[in-house]
Amino acid sequence: MFRRTFWFTSGVAAGVWATTKVNRKIKQLTPESLAVAAAHKALETGQRLKDRAVGFAHDVRDNMAQREDELGEALGINAAPELPAPRRFTALENSNPSQYVAPPTHSYNRNEDH
Repeated sequence: MFRRTFWFTSGVAAGVWATTKVNRKIKQLTPESLAVAAAHKALETGQRLKDRAVGFAHDVRDNMAQREDELGEALGINAAPELPAPRRFTALENSNPSQYVAPPTHSYNRNEDH
């Protein structure tokens, strides 16, 4: 009697376990869950590619700056350039106020003639 009960209980437990596993797998294989899984995988891949591209760009920028410094030292062009002396007058400043030209006294409005 005890053997039969043991084997019956073991069979029921194995059946419940197998049914649960099959139902989970069926839910994972529905079109909606497959689409969600594919979207997550695509997002992870995109993020990984973006991180690699950004890292590559930073490496290129750092190495470019380092190489420019090396070339500048080798060619002697790292010294600060000498700036020209400041101008005395700005381009729009009237340096001779005595040559002021008065505006014309007549009107250019054509509607006044009629």
